[in-house]
This record gives sequence, C-alpha cells and structure tokens, in this order.
Amino acid sequence: MDHPEPIRPLLHHAAALTIRRLEAIPVAMPLRKPMKMAGSVVQAAENLVVRIEAADGTVGWGEAASAPTMTGDTRAAMVEAVRAHLAPALLGQDARDRAALARRLGRVLYGNTGARSAVEMALHDLVGRALGVSCTDLLGGALRDRVRPMWLLGNDRGEDDVAEALACTARGFSFFKLKVASKRLEADIETALELRRALGEHVVLCADANGGWGTAEALTFVEGAAGAGLLFLEQPLPPENMAGLARLCRGPVPIGADEGIHGLADLHAHAAVGVGGASLKPIKLGGAAAMLRAMAVCEQHDMRVNVAAKVSESGLGAAATVQLACLAGNADWGVSLTNVYLAEDILVAPLPQVEGGVGLPPGPGLGVEVDEAELARVTVR
Repeated sequence: MDHPEPIRPLLHHAAALTIRRLEAIPVAMPLRKPMKMAGSVVQAAENLVVRIEAADGTVGWGEAASAPTMTGDTRAAMVEAVRAHLAPALLGQDARDRAALARRLGRVLYGNTGARSAVEMALHDLVGRALGVSCTDLLGGALRDRVRPMWLLGNDRGEDDVAEALACTARGFSFFKLKVASKRLEADIETALELRRALGEHVVLCADANGGWGTAEALTFVEGAAGAGLLFLEQPLPPENMAGLARLCRGPVPIGADEGIHGLADLHAHAAVGVGGASLKPIKLGGAAAMLRAMAVCEQHDMRVNVAAKVSESGLGAAATVQLACLAGNADWGVSLTNVYLAEDILVAPLPQVEGGVGLPPGPGLGVEVDEAELARVTVR
C-alpha cells in the first residue's frame, strides 16, 4: 500500500520519530460484576488497544472502549478503522507532528471517534516518552497533580447500592454516582434518599439516567429526591428531547449532559437551554485535542465538567483520563475512572493512590507501563 506524502516536519533540530508500526489489538476484560444502566447491562469490557512503535523502538499506547449505543463504535469496527484507514495514514510519518497528524486522521475517516481517540492517545504517549515529558506537559501543563474519582453505583436493589457505597467510603471514596432509570422510579427516589441518610452530608452524590426517562418521570425524580442533595443529574432525557431538558434546567437540581454531547456545537446548544455541565469523553469527541477544546467551551459558558472514561477502560485509558482531568480548570463534577470495575487489568503497576484520590502518573507520556504478557492473554484472536 502506498503511504501518503509526509507532513513537513515542524522540529528540524532533532531526529525524526518515524512511525514504523501501528497495531490495533482487540481485547476483552471481565468486570468484577455486571454494571446495569438504563437500556443495557455491561458484562465485560470489549475495547481496542493501540500500539504505535517508532523506528528507534520507542512505543506508545492508546485505548478506547466500544460504545455502540453512545458513539456507534463496536470493537470490530474500531479495529478495522485503525487497520484499514488510520494506520496507513500514519506509517512513515514523524510522530512529533502529532497535531497535524490528528487533523489528518479526521480527514481520512469520518466519525469513528473511538478509534481516532485511541490512536491520538498513543501518539501523545509515544512523543511524551521520546521527549521524556508527561502528556500534561505536552498539552499545556497540569493544573493539579491528583484527581478525585467517583464510584458508580448500579445494583438491582437499593439496599445493595447503600451497602456498596458504605464499603467504598471505608476505602476512601467520597464521591458517588447513582445509576437511575433502571429500577422503578419510586425505588430510584428512595435509594437516593437512603444513600444521603447513610453517607452523611460530607459525601458528594449525583445521579445518571443515561437518557432513560421521559420529562414527567425526570421531574418526579427531581422533586422526590430533593432531600438527597444531588450535585447534578446527568442525562435524564434522551438527547433529542431538548425542550424537556430546558424545562428540567429551570428546576433546583443542576442538569448535566452526556449522551447528547458529541462535539462543540452540542455544548453550545446545551448551554443555551441552561444545562449546568457536561460529561466529556475522548471516545465521543475524537481525542485529547478535541477534549481540550470542549473543556474551554464549557469554561466559556460557566459549565462544570466531569472528565470521564466509558465503562470499562483499563488502567491505560484511566491514565489518559487522569492526564486530561489534570489539565481541566473546571472539572468540578468529578472524574470517572472505570478501570476499578475490572476483574483484571493490563498495567504492570496500578495508578498511584494518594490522599484524596488518584495521583498523576509520574513517568513520561501517559506515565504507565503495559504488561504485554497480560495484554496478550486478554487479546481476542
């Protein structure tokens, strides 16, 4: 296959970091237990791992979770997107020109934001490792050195949600997101209230309906769960119901958007109806550069940000989420790290645990090392 013309190198004073190999690796990793959401149950993580190797032997890694109901990306489709379209556009190129290469990826393949995100993540990791700097330094510099992760609660019974939350507080968690719209409405309301009674006032609690309600149901929940003191209610309605969303935004609980956000225009539209914040995911927006633009738009509209991974990315994807969250000036709605829900991971060592949360990995690039033997074990042949 003919390779495209190289992009003119921007850094003439240093040796090129020529990309000689790019692999798309499909993986399957079991969850500790199924995660129940409105309309779906996640049993295992079906993800794409990307490995980029430079001519000097430096390796960079990226990851994206399949999300057929959110982005339309299945694992098989992401693998094919990388192998047939994205890899040919990068082979022989200088990885240091990563910004121009990321633009090229958007031109050679429309959509496929998950695959593009994984490849761009691997580019940043590769260049960071080669230069000996972190991804946060490559992308503008960290505003913090740790993040406060939230824990997702999504059991069939409310009493199990409460028991799980109490167990997690003993492990240091103080931020919880309750999955709603998968139980009866009355049970969701009572669970939110019982969580507040059990956890006390100092613990942060929010809820996420994954677009599973109509306007009347969402209004009933907001009114009935008023005593739970929710920080926000995420995606209560299907993305197309903007009129209902505007009505909810006039209520007492801040409303967040998730499934309705796929680009900057969506953020502007949601800000116009009064949405208070957004859950931003690289797999929806197409990579780190798009995430930075989205975070800037949110700040412009005084919208809060939840920097999030899809259930369930490995520690590799979690490392990227931490790097991005440490760049965000308005990540007041927490950070969603989903590797904690996996029964096994693919990192040599876990992300650093620090007082108050998870620390910024100290090494170059994403700051973590992939266990290639474990990766081979979970690779789908």
